[in-house]
Amino acid sequence: MRVIDLRDQDLTRSQLLEAMPRAEMGTSEASELVQPILDNVKANGAAALREYEEAFDHIHVTNLRVPKEAIQAAVDDLDPVVRAAIEESVRRARAVAQSQVPEPFYTDLADGARVSERWIPIQRVGLYVPGGKAVYPSSVIMNVVPAQAAGVESLAIATPPSKATNDGLPDKTILATCAILGVDEVYAVGGAQAVAMFAYGAMGTEPQDGVVLCEPVDKITGPGNIFVATAKSMVSGIVGIDAVAGPTEIAIIADDTANPGWVAADLIGQAEHDELAGSVLITTSESLAEAVQAELLKRVPRTKHAERVETSLRGRQSGIILARDLAQAIDAANAYAAEHLEVQTADPDAVIGQIRNAGAIFRGNYSPVPLGDYMSGSNHVLPTSGTARFMSGLGVHTFMKPVEIIEYDETGLKDLAAKINAFAVSEDLPAHGESVLSRFVVDPYDKETLAEQEEEAGL
Repeated sequence: MRVIDLRDQDLTRSQLLEAMPRAEMGTSEASELVQPILDNVKANGAAALREYEEAFDHIHVTNLRVPKEAIQAAVDDLDPVVRAAIEESVRRARAVAQSQVPEPFYTDLADGARVSERWIPIQRVGLYVPGGKAVYPSSVIMNVVPAQAAGVESLAIATPPSKATNDGLPDKTILATCAILGVDEVYAVGGAQAVAMFAYGAMGTEPQDGVVLCEPVDKITGPGNIFVATAKSMVSGIVGIDAVAGPTEIAIIADDTANPGWVAADLIGQAEHDELAGSVLITTSESLAEAVQAELLKRVPRTKHAERVETSLRGRQSGIILARDLAQAIDAANAYAAEHLEVQTADPDAVIGQIRNAGAIFRGNYSPVPLGDYMSGSNHVLPTSGTARFMSGLGVHTFMKPVEIIEYDETGLKDLAAKINAFAVSEDLPAHGESVLSRFVVDPYDKETLAEQEEEAGL
Protein backbone atom coordinates (compact mmCIF):
# COMPACT_ATOMS: atom_id res chain seq x y z
CA MET A 1 0.00 0.00 0.00
CA ARG A 2 1.21 3.50 -0.74
CA VAL A 3 2.04 5.79 2.17
CA ILE A 4 0.77 9.37 2.52
CA ASP A 5 2.85 11.20 5.13
CA LEU A 6 1.04 14.16 6.68
CA ARG A 7 3.24 14.49 9.75
CA ASP A 8 5.17 17.58 8.62
CA GLN A 9 2.24 19.23 6.85
CA ASP A 10 -0.30 21.74 8.09
CA LEU A 11 -2.99 21.44 5.47
CA THR A 12 -6.02 23.60 4.88
CA ARG A 13 -9.41 21.92 4.76
CA SER A 14 -9.42 21.86 0.95
CA GLN A 15 -5.86 20.48 0.83
CA LEU A 16 -6.76 17.76 3.35
CA LEU A 17 -9.82 16.75 1.32
CA GLU A 18 -7.66 16.60 -1.80
CA ALA A 19 -5.00 14.47 -0.08
CA MET A 20 -7.41 11.66 0.80
CA PRO A 21 -7.29 8.44 -1.24
CA ARG A 22 -10.40 8.05 -3.36
CA ALA A 23 -11.58 5.99 -6.31
CA GLU A 24 -12.72 7.76 -9.45
CA MET A 25 -16.36 7.04 -10.24
CA GLY A 26 -16.41 7.75 -13.98
CA THR A 27 -20.12 8.53 -13.93
CA SER A 28 -20.10 10.66 -17.08
CA GLU A 29 -19.11 7.68 -19.22
CA ALA A 30 -21.63 5.49 -17.42
CA SER A 31 -24.41 8.04 -18.06
CA GLU A 32 -23.98 7.66 -21.81
CA LEU A 33 -24.53 3.92 -21.49
CA VAL A 34 -27.33 4.12 -18.94
CA GLN A 35 -29.63 6.65 -20.62
CA PRO A 36 -30.59 4.36 -23.55
CA ILE A 37 -31.35 1.58 -21.06
CA LEU A 38 -33.67 3.82 -19.09
CA ASP A 39 -35.41 4.97 -22.27
CA ASN A 40 -35.79 1.43 -23.64
CA VAL A 41 -37.26 0.00 -20.43
CA LYS A 42 -39.62 2.97 -20.13
CA ALA A 43 -40.86 2.40 -23.67
CA ASN A 44 -40.78 -1.39 -23.96
CA GLY A 45 -41.13 -2.78 -20.44
CA ALA A 46 -40.56 -6.50 -20.00
CA ALA A 47 -39.25 -6.99 -23.54
CA ALA A 48 -36.38 -4.59 -22.83
CA LEU A 49 -35.69 -6.23 -19.47
CA ARG A 50 -35.29 -9.64 -21.12
CA GLU A 51 -33.11 -8.12 -23.82
CA TYR A 52 -30.67 -6.69 -21.29
CA GLU A 53 -30.52 -9.79 -19.10
CA GLU A 54 -29.49 -11.82 -22.14
CA ALA A 55 -27.02 -9.16 -23.31
CA PHE A 56 -25.38 -8.42 -19.96
CA ASP A 57 -25.83 -11.58 -17.89
CA HIS A 58 -26.09 -14.03 -20.82
CA ILE A 59 -29.12 -15.58 -19.19
CA HIS A 60 -32.55 -16.14 -20.68
CA VAL A 61 -35.03 -15.22 -17.98
CA THR A 62 -38.39 -16.91 -18.45
CA ASN A 63 -39.96 -15.52 -15.29
CA LEU A 64 -38.90 -11.94 -14.71
CA ARG A 65 -41.04 -12.01 -11.58
CA VAL A 66 -39.86 -14.95 -9.53
CA PRO A 67 -42.71 -17.41 -8.87
CA LYS A 68 -43.77 -17.61 -5.24
CA GLU A 69 -43.22 -21.37 -5.32
CA ALA A 70 -39.54 -20.83 -6.20
CA ILE A 71 -39.12 -18.44 -3.28
CA GLN A 72 -40.65 -20.93 -0.87
CA ALA A 73 -38.64 -23.81 -2.34
CA ALA A 74 -35.43 -21.85 -1.74
CA VAL A 75 -36.11 -21.52 1.98
CA ASP A 76 -37.17 -25.16 2.23
CA ASP A 77 -33.81 -26.20 0.74
CA LEU A 78 -31.69 -23.79 2.77
CA ASP A 79 -28.85 -25.18 4.88
CA PRO A 80 -30.15 -25.08 8.49
CA VAL A 81 -26.92 -23.50 9.72
CA VAL A 82 -27.19 -20.70 7.17
CA ARG A 83 -30.88 -20.27 7.96
CA ALA A 84 -30.10 -19.90 11.65
CA ALA A 85 -27.50 -17.24 10.84
CA ILE A 86 -29.94 -15.32 8.62
CA GLU A 87 -32.68 -15.48 11.24
CA GLU A 88 -30.32 -14.19 13.94
CA SER A 89 -29.27 -11.33 11.67
CA VAL A 90 -32.94 -10.50 11.04
CA ARG A 91 -33.74 -10.61 14.75
CA ARG A 92 -30.98 -8.18 15.66
CA ALA A 93 -31.66 -5.85 12.74
CA ARG A 94 -35.37 -5.77 13.55
CA ALA A 95 -34.72 -4.94 17.21
CA VAL A 96 -32.60 -1.94 16.23
CA ALA A 97 -34.97 -0.84 13.45
CA GLN A 98 -38.03 -0.91 15.69
CA SER A 99 -36.25 1.28 18.22
CA GLN A 100 -35.60 3.83 15.45
CA VAL A 101 -39.26 4.44 14.59
CA PRO A 102 -39.83 8.13 15.36
CA GLU A 103 -42.69 9.24 17.58
CA PRO A 104 -45.09 12.00 16.53
CA PHE A 105 -44.85 15.21 18.52
CA TYR A 106 -46.52 18.59 18.80
CA THR A 107 -45.60 22.09 19.94
CA ASP A 108 -48.15 24.53 21.42
CA LEU A 109 -47.05 28.05 20.50
CA ALA A 110 -49.97 29.97 22.05
CA ASP A 111 -53.65 29.50 22.81
CA GLY A 112 -55.21 27.86 19.79
CA ALA A 113 -51.84 27.56 18.00
CA ARG A 114 -50.29 24.14 17.53
CA VAL A 115 -47.84 22.61 15.06
CA SER A 116 -47.43 18.84 15.14
CA GLU A 117 -45.32 16.43 13.14
CA ARG A 118 -46.34 12.99 11.98
CA TRP A 119 -44.11 10.42 10.28
CA ILE A 120 -45.75 8.70 7.31
CA PRO A 121 -44.33 5.55 5.66
CA ILE A 122 -43.51 5.72 1.98
CA GLN A 123 -46.18 3.69 0.20
CA ARG A 124 -44.15 1.59 -2.26
CA VAL A 125 -40.41 0.97 -2.31
CA GLY A 126 -38.12 -0.84 -4.73
CA LEU A 127 -35.15 -2.50 -3.05
CA TYR A 128 -32.08 -3.34 -5.15
CA VAL A 129 -29.90 -6.24 -4.06
CA PRO A 130 -26.64 -6.50 -6.04
CA GLY A 131 -25.04 -9.59 -7.53
CA GLY A 132 -21.83 -9.58 -9.52
CA LYS A 133 -18.68 -10.67 -7.70
CA ALA A 134 -20.68 -11.87 -4.69
CA VAL A 135 -24.26 -12.44 -3.63
CA TYR A 136 -25.73 -10.41 -0.82
CA PRO A 137 -28.58 -11.95 1.17
CA SER A 138 -27.36 -9.61 3.90
CA SER A 139 -28.44 -6.67 1.73
CA VAL A 140 -31.94 -8.12 1.57
CA ILE A 141 -32.07 -7.91 5.36
CA MET A 142 -30.57 -4.42 5.51
CA ASN A 143 -33.14 -3.05 3.05
CA VAL A 144 -36.26 -4.98 4.01
CA VAL A 145 -36.13 -4.88 7.81
CA PRO A 146 -36.11 -1.08 8.26
CA ALA A 147 -38.71 -0.69 5.51
CA GLN A 148 -40.99 -3.12 7.31
CA ALA A 149 -40.38 -1.41 10.64
CA ALA A 150 -41.30 1.89 9.02
CA GLY A 151 -44.60 0.42 7.85
CA VAL A 152 -44.04 0.47 4.08
CA GLU A 153 -47.08 -1.16 2.49
CA SER A 154 -45.56 -2.49 -0.72
CA LEU A 155 -42.02 -3.86 -1.08
CA ALA A 156 -40.44 -5.14 -4.29
CA ILE A 157 -36.95 -6.57 -4.65
CA ALA A 158 -34.85 -6.69 -7.82
CA THR A 159 -31.71 -8.79 -7.96
CA PRO A 160 -29.76 -10.24 -10.90
CA PRO A 161 -30.43 -13.77 -12.15
CA SER A 162 -27.79 -16.28 -11.14
CA LYS A 163 -25.61 -18.11 -13.63
CA ALA A 164 -25.49 -20.97 -11.16
CA THR A 165 -29.13 -21.83 -11.89
CA ASN A 166 -30.59 -23.20 -15.12
CA ASP A 167 -33.88 -21.37 -14.99
CA GLY A 168 -32.83 -17.73 -14.82
CA LEU A 169 -33.71 -17.29 -11.15
CA PRO A 170 -31.70 -15.25 -8.63
CA ASP A 171 -29.39 -16.85 -6.10
CA LYS A 172 -31.26 -19.29 -3.87
CA THR A 173 -29.96 -17.84 -0.61
CA ILE A 174 -31.26 -14.43 -1.62
CA LEU A 175 -34.65 -15.97 -2.43
CA ALA A 176 -34.65 -17.85 0.87
CA THR A 177 -33.93 -14.63 2.76
CA CYS A 178 -36.88 -13.00 0.99
CA ALA A 179 -39.07 -15.89 2.12
CA ILE A 180 -37.88 -15.59 5.74
CA LEU A 181 -38.77 -11.89 5.64
CA GLY A 182 -42.15 -12.49 4.02
CA VAL A 183 -41.36 -10.70 0.73
CA ASP A 184 -42.84 -12.40 -2.34
CA GLU A 185 -42.51 -9.67 -5.00
CA VAL A 186 -39.05 -10.45 -6.35
CA TYR A 187 -37.70 -9.78 -9.84
CA ALA A 188 -34.84 -11.52 -11.61
CA VAL A 189 -33.57 -8.22 -12.99
CA GLY A 190 -30.23 -6.56 -12.35
CA GLY A 191 -28.32 -3.45 -13.26
CA ALA A 192 -29.59 -0.14 -14.57
CA GLN A 193 -32.57 -1.90 -16.13
CA ALA A 194 -33.84 -2.82 -12.65
CA VAL A 195 -33.69 0.83 -11.62
CA ALA A 196 -35.63 1.78 -14.76
CA MET A 197 -38.26 -0.89 -14.01
CA PHE A 198 -38.77 0.50 -10.53
CA ALA A 199 -38.85 4.12 -11.67
CA TYR A 200 -41.20 3.75 -14.64
CA GLY A 201 -42.91 0.43 -14.05
CA ALA A 202 -42.97 -2.23 -16.75
CA MET A 203 -45.73 -3.73 -18.85
CA GLY A 204 -45.60 -7.48 -19.43
CA THR A 205 -44.96 -9.17 -22.76
CA GLU A 206 -45.35 -12.87 -21.92
CA PRO A 207 -48.39 -14.64 -20.43
CA GLN A 208 -46.54 -15.31 -17.19
CA ASP A 209 -45.79 -11.58 -16.83
CA GLY A 210 -49.41 -10.49 -16.71
CA VAL A 211 -50.54 -7.20 -18.19
CA VAL A 212 -48.44 -5.19 -15.73
CA LEU A 213 -45.20 -6.85 -14.73
CA CYS A 214 -44.14 -4.25 -12.16
CA GLU A 215 -45.86 -1.15 -10.86
CA PRO A 216 -43.65 1.94 -10.37
CA VAL A 217 -42.32 2.66 -6.90
CA ASP A 218 -42.00 5.85 -4.88
CA LYS A 219 -38.41 5.29 -3.74
CA ILE A 220 -35.46 3.09 -4.71
CA THR A 221 -32.88 1.99 -2.16
CA GLY A 222 -29.92 -0.35 -2.05
CA PRO A 223 -26.32 -0.40 -3.27
CA GLY A 224 -25.05 -1.48 -6.67
CA ASN A 225 -22.28 -1.04 -9.24
CA ILE A 226 -21.53 2.16 -11.11
CA PHE A 227 -24.34 1.54 -13.61
CA VAL A 228 -26.89 1.04 -10.84
CA ALA A 229 -25.60 4.12 -9.02
CA THR A 230 -25.70 6.21 -12.19
CA ALA A 231 -29.20 5.01 -13.06
CA LYS A 232 -30.42 5.91 -9.57
CA SER A 233 -28.93 9.36 -9.92
CA MET A 234 -30.61 9.84 -13.31
CA VAL A 235 -34.10 8.85 -12.12
CA SER A 236 -33.84 10.84 -8.90
CA GLY A 237 -36.68 13.31 -8.97
CA ILE A 238 -38.93 10.88 -10.81
CA VAL A 239 -38.63 8.71 -7.72
CA GLY A 240 -36.76 9.16 -4.46
CA ILE A 241 -33.45 7.41 -3.89
CA ASP A 242 -31.44 6.72 -0.77
CA ALA A 243 -28.04 7.69 -2.16
CA VAL A 244 -25.69 7.27 -5.10
CA ALA A 245 -23.30 4.61 -3.84
CA GLY A 246 -19.67 4.53 -4.85
CA PRO A 247 -17.14 1.75 -4.21
CA THR A 248 -17.12 0.42 -0.67
CA GLU A 249 -14.44 1.64 1.73
CA ILE A 250 -12.93 1.31 5.19
CA ALA A 251 -10.74 3.61 7.24
CA ILE A 252 -9.01 2.49 10.42
CA ILE A 253 -7.65 4.91 13.00
CA ALA A 254 -4.98 3.01 14.93
CA ASP A 255 -2.17 3.81 17.32
CA ASP A 256 0.74 1.69 18.52
CA THR A 257 -1.58 -0.38 20.74
CA ALA A 258 -3.36 -1.89 17.72
CA ASN A 259 -2.74 -5.46 16.61
CA PRO A 260 -1.15 -5.25 13.13
CA GLY A 261 -2.49 -8.65 12.10
CA TRP A 262 -6.04 -7.65 12.92
CA VAL A 263 -5.66 -4.32 11.13
CA ALA A 264 -4.31 -6.09 8.04
CA ALA A 265 -7.14 -8.63 8.11
CA ASP A 266 -9.71 -5.84 8.27
CA LEU A 267 -8.14 -4.01 5.32
CA ILE A 268 -8.12 -7.24 3.31
CA GLY A 269 -11.73 -7.96 4.21
CA GLN A 270 -12.89 -4.69 2.69
CA ALA A 271 -10.62 -5.01 -0.36
CA GLU A 272 -12.25 -8.36 -1.11
CA HIS A 273 -15.43 -6.62 -2.28
CA ASP A 274 -14.08 -5.02 -5.43
CA GLU A 275 -10.93 -3.88 -7.20
CA LEU A 276 -12.09 -0.31 -6.58
CA ALA A 277 -12.79 -0.84 -2.86
CA GLY A 278 -10.89 1.59 -0.65
CA SER A 279 -8.83 0.42 2.33
CA VAL A 280 -7.19 3.19 4.35
CA LEU A 281 -5.14 3.02 7.54
CA ILE A 282 -4.68 6.28 9.46
CA THR A 283 -2.05 5.87 12.13
CA THR A 284 0.21 7.82 14.43
CA SER A 285 2.67 4.92 14.56
CA GLU A 286 5.22 4.39 11.79
CA SER A 287 6.15 1.04 13.34
CA LEU A 288 2.52 -0.10 13.18
CA ALA A 289 2.35 0.96 9.54
CA GLU A 290 5.43 -1.12 8.75
CA ALA A 291 4.07 -4.11 10.68
CA VAL A 292 0.74 -3.91 8.83
CA GLN A 293 2.55 -3.81 5.48
CA ALA A 294 4.44 -6.94 6.49
CA GLU A 295 1.23 -8.67 7.54
CA LEU A 296 -0.39 -7.80 4.21
CA LEU A 297 2.51 -9.38 2.33
CA LYS A 298 1.94 -12.60 4.29
CA ARG A 299 -1.86 -12.65 4.26
CA VAL A 300 -2.95 -11.38 0.84
CA PRO A 301 -1.54 -14.35 -1.17
CA ARG A 302 -3.37 -16.75 1.16
CA THR A 303 -6.86 -15.29 0.82
CA LYS A 304 -9.28 -16.65 -1.79
CA HIS A 305 -9.64 -13.48 -3.87
CA ALA A 306 -5.97 -12.52 -3.66
CA GLU A 307 -5.77 -10.89 -7.08
CA ARG A 308 -8.83 -8.71 -6.43
CA VAL A 309 -7.54 -7.77 -2.97
CA GLU A 310 -4.07 -6.88 -4.23
CA THR A 311 -5.51 -4.69 -6.99
CA SER A 312 -7.62 -2.85 -4.45
CA LEU A 313 -4.81 -2.35 -1.94
CA ARG A 314 -2.42 -1.08 -4.61
CA GLY A 315 -5.00 1.28 -6.10
CA ARG A 316 -5.08 5.05 -5.68
CA GLN A 317 -8.15 4.66 -3.45
CA SER A 318 -6.16 2.81 -0.77
CA GLY A 319 -3.22 3.77 1.37
CA ILE A 320 -1.62 4.32 4.76
CA ILE A 321 -1.82 7.85 6.15
CA LEU A 322 0.85 8.76 8.70
CA ALA A 323 -0.32 11.40 11.19
CA ARG A 324 1.87 13.21 13.72
CA ASP A 325 -0.72 12.78 16.50
CA LEU A 326 -4.29 11.66 17.11
CA ALA A 327 -5.62 15.16 16.47
CA GLN A 328 -4.25 15.09 12.93
CA ALA A 329 -5.46 11.49 12.49
CA ILE A 330 -8.97 12.57 13.49
CA ASP A 331 -8.82 15.49 11.06
CA ALA A 332 -7.81 13.09 8.30
CA ALA A 333 -10.62 10.69 9.19
CA ASN A 334 -13.17 13.50 9.16
CA ALA A 335 -11.90 14.63 5.77
CA TYR A 336 -12.04 11.10 4.39
CA ALA A 337 -15.55 10.55 5.83
CA ALA A 338 -15.35 6.78 5.55
CA GLU A 339 -18.28 4.51 4.89
CA HIS A 340 -16.89 2.28 7.67
CA LEU A 341 -14.57 3.72 10.32
CA GLU A 342 -12.83 1.44 12.78
CA VAL A 343 -11.17 2.93 15.85
CA GLN A 344 -8.42 0.74 17.31
CA THR A 345 -6.66 2.98 19.82
CA ALA A 346 -5.81 2.95 23.51
CA ASP A 347 -8.77 5.26 24.26
CA PRO A 348 -11.34 4.78 21.47
CA ASP A 349 -14.00 6.90 23.17
CA ALA A 350 -11.72 9.94 23.15
CA VAL A 351 -11.36 9.52 19.39
CA ILE A 352 -15.00 8.70 18.66
CA GLY A 353 -16.14 11.81 20.52
CA GLN A 354 -14.35 13.92 17.90
CA ILE A 355 -15.52 12.06 14.81
CA ARG A 356 -17.99 14.10 12.78
CA ASN A 357 -17.99 12.23 9.49
CA ALA A 358 -18.46 8.47 9.14
CA GLY A 359 -21.15 6.18 7.81
CA ALA A 360 -20.78 3.89 10.82
CA ILE A 361 -18.17 3.75 13.58
CA PHE A 362 -16.79 0.44 14.84
CA ARG A 363 -15.41 0.89 18.34
CA GLY A 364 -12.47 -1.11 19.60
CA ASN A 365 -10.60 -4.23 18.63
CA TYR A 366 -13.59 -6.56 18.73
CA SER A 367 -15.96 -4.61 16.49
CA PRO A 368 -14.67 -5.30 12.96
CA VAL A 369 -16.65 -4.20 9.91
CA PRO A 370 -17.92 -7.71 9.02
CA LEU A 371 -19.82 -7.67 12.32
CA GLY A 372 -21.82 -4.76 10.91
CA ASP A 373 -22.08 -6.41 7.50
CA TYR A 374 -23.95 -9.37 8.91
CA MET A 375 -25.11 -9.43 12.48
CA SER A 376 -24.45 -6.41 14.71
CA GLY A 377 -28.01 -5.14 14.30
CA SER A 378 -26.77 -1.99 12.55
CA ASN A 379 -27.37 -1.32 8.86
CA HIS A 380 -24.62 -1.90 6.34
CA VAL A 381 -26.05 0.31 3.56
CA LEU A 382 -23.93 3.39 4.26
CA PRO A 383 -22.78 6.59 2.53
CA THR A 384 -19.62 6.26 0.42
CA SER A 385 -17.19 8.48 -1.49
CA GLY A 386 -17.01 11.10 1.26
CA THR A 387 -20.78 11.67 1.35
CA ALA A 388 -20.80 10.76 5.05
CA ARG A 389 -19.92 14.44 5.53
CA PHE A 390 -23.59 15.20 4.87
CA MET A 391 -25.49 11.92 4.68
CA SER A 392 -26.36 9.03 6.97
CA GLY A 393 -26.82 5.33 6.38
CA LEU A 394 -30.01 3.47 5.57
CA GLY A 395 -32.50 3.21 8.40
CA VAL A 396 -36.15 3.45 9.29
CA HIS A 397 -36.03 7.19 8.54
CA THR A 398 -35.14 6.35 4.92
CA PHE A 399 -38.58 4.84 4.43
CA MET A 400 -40.61 7.54 6.18
CA LYS A 401 -41.35 11.21 5.60
CA PRO A 402 -42.18 13.76 8.29
CA VAL A 403 -45.30 15.81 7.60
CA GLU A 404 -46.19 18.86 9.68
CA ILE A 405 -49.79 19.51 10.67
CA ILE A 406 -50.72 23.12 11.36
CA GLU A 407 -53.67 23.56 13.73
CA TYR A 408 -54.73 27.12 14.53
CA ASP A 409 -58.19 28.10 15.77
CA GLU A 410 -59.83 31.49 15.42
CA THR A 411 -58.02 32.96 18.41
CA GLY A 412 -54.64 31.62 17.33
CA LEU A 413 -54.93 33.05 13.80
CA LYS A 414 -56.47 36.35 14.92
CA ASP A 415 -53.48 37.09 17.14
CA LEU A 416 -51.20 36.92 14.08
CA ALA A 417 -53.42 38.27 11.31
CA ALA A 418 -52.08 41.83 11.23
CA LYS A 419 -48.46 40.66 11.44
CA ILE A 420 -48.95 38.14 8.64
CA ASN A 421 -50.53 40.85 6.49
CA ALA A 422 -47.59 43.21 7.15
CA PHE A 423 -45.13 40.47 6.27
CA ALA A 424 -47.01 39.59 3.08
CA VAL A 425 -47.20 43.21 1.94
CA SER A 426 -43.44 43.59 2.53
CA GLU A 427 -42.88 40.73 0.08
CA ASP A 428 -45.31 42.29 -2.42
CA LEU A 429 -47.66 39.37 -2.00
CA PRO A 430 -50.74 41.20 -0.69
CA ALA A 431 -53.16 38.38 -1.56
CA HIS A 432 -51.39 36.28 1.08
CA GLY A 433 -52.36 38.82 3.71
CA GLU A 434 -55.84 39.21 2.25
CA SER A 435 -56.36 35.47 2.60
CA VAL A 436 -55.85 35.74 6.35
CA LEU A 437 -57.66 39.05 6.84
CA SER A 438 -60.75 37.73 5.00
CA ARG A 439 -61.56 35.70 8.06
CA PHE A 440 -61.85 38.80 10.28
CA VAL A 441 -62.64 41.90 8.22
CA VAL A 442 -65.48 42.70 5.80
CA ASP A 443 -63.37 43.78 2.80
CA PRO A 444 -59.61 43.18 2.99
CA TYR A 445 -59.20 44.58 -0.53
CA ASP A 446 -60.36 48.07 0.46
CA LYS A 447 -57.01 49.49 1.47
CA GLU A 448 -58.45 52.90 2.41
CA THR A 449 -60.61 51.47 5.19
CA LEU A 450 -58.48 48.44 6.05
CA ALA A 451 -56.87 49.95 9.15
CA GLU A 452 -60.31 50.91 10.46
CA GLN A 453 -61.66 47.43 9.70
CA GLU A 454 -58.74 45.82 11.51
CA GLU A 455 -59.33 48.01 14.55
CA GLU A 456 -63.01 47.11 14.63
CA ALA A 457 -62.11 43.41 14.35
CA GLY A 458 -59.64 43.75 17.24
CA LEU A 459 -56.62 42.80 15.12
